[in-house]
Amino acid sequence: MTILAWLCLASAATPALLYLWNSFLFRPAPPADDGPAPTLSVLIPARDEEQSITACVESVLASRGVELEVIVLDDHSTDRTAELVRGLSARDPRVRVETAPPLPEGWSGKQHACFTLARLARYDLLAFLDADVRVAPDGLARLAAFQRQSGSQLVSGFPHQETGTVLEKLVIPLIHWVLLGWLPFWGMRRVRWPALSAGCGQLFLTTRSAYEVVGGHSAVKHSLHDGITLPRAYRRAGFRTDVCDATDLATCRMYRSASDVWYGLAKNAREGLAENRQIGFWTMVFFCGQVLPVPLLLYDPAHTALWASAVALSYLPRLHALWRFRQSLIGALLHPVGILILLAIQWYAVGRAILGKPVGWKGRDHPSLTSGGSPQLT
Repeated sequence: MTILAWLCLASAATPALLYLWNSFLFRPAPPADDGPAPTLSVLIPARDEEQSITACVESVLASRGVELEVIVLDDHSTDRTAELVRGLSARDPRVRVETAPPLPEGWSGKQHACFTLARLARYDLLAFLDADVRVAPDGLARLAAFQRQSGSQLVSGFPHQETGTVLEKLVIPLIHWVLLGWLPFWGMRRVRWPALSAGCGQLFLTTRSAYEVVGGHSAVKHSLHDGITLPRAYRRAGFRTDVCDATDLATCRMYRSASDVWYGLAKNAREGLAENRQIGFWTMVFFCGQVLPVPLLLYDPAHTALWASAVALSYLPRLHALWRFRQSLIGALLHPVGILILLAIQWYAVGRAILGKPVGWKGRDHPSLTSGGSPQLT
């Protein structure tokens, strides 16, 4: 039991200490520059997004300090997405809606939509925005300033994550815990190893020149998780990438029901924690460091000090994130439960892959079902 206690303490201490260090390096974007306003194309892939597309586009149109165009690609929606964007376009000539061509074999829907949008854009800065994101009036100008300041060809921001259902509150805040607790920011900014990259697919900004060298989203056409795969593609091509805290730049509600949370995270899992070579390691480390210390603190009085230290270290990042990123109190207090649910989603994705039925999204199968490939972290 002593060995287990020390293992759990180490598993809790590692992400806690790295999180605290990274919390000083994960900075908000700087104020917008005083020079000429940057020109950028805001590119929004949209498939059945009538609940969110109007608020998204209107927030972009309210942007200050930038000159922009807004292109929404209607990706064969079955709802009023295109109609709503056409209404916005009639009121503001900066907006236009385009129709996505048929999805080629071997492509995931979002990557093909983003690749198509980039070819329609006029400007040299490309901002890819998910349809459920709303940007602050100075958000795009500050993101452009961050891109110039960082010297990176691809940058992304992690927006404030709104949560409604209990499952959202338990699991969605873990985005920041995983990012700051397991990615060494110091190394990310000093070397260009693909494994030391990160991104948020909700909000990307890139230079057109670098995008074209990389091949853009065609370089990750099989992926359902461009937050991981696109920065790695840039780094493989020799470019720098960076991330910023976009809590005050943008807001996103990723999912609106418990089932959407489950399937939405499961669709990405095989390119992240649930990748074949990693699922066992992450399960052991997460379980030992974030789950076991709580019950064993109550049932193993011989090692109370070790268990109490592990519990404190496991909760420290979540309580800090509760304050800094405006997260759910329920999610922070029930942190071990959230970790168990996250692991269950990862293993569900593994099981579906073993059965030859990878998780799809919005009526589409994963491209591996038709291309014969399997999602890998590369």
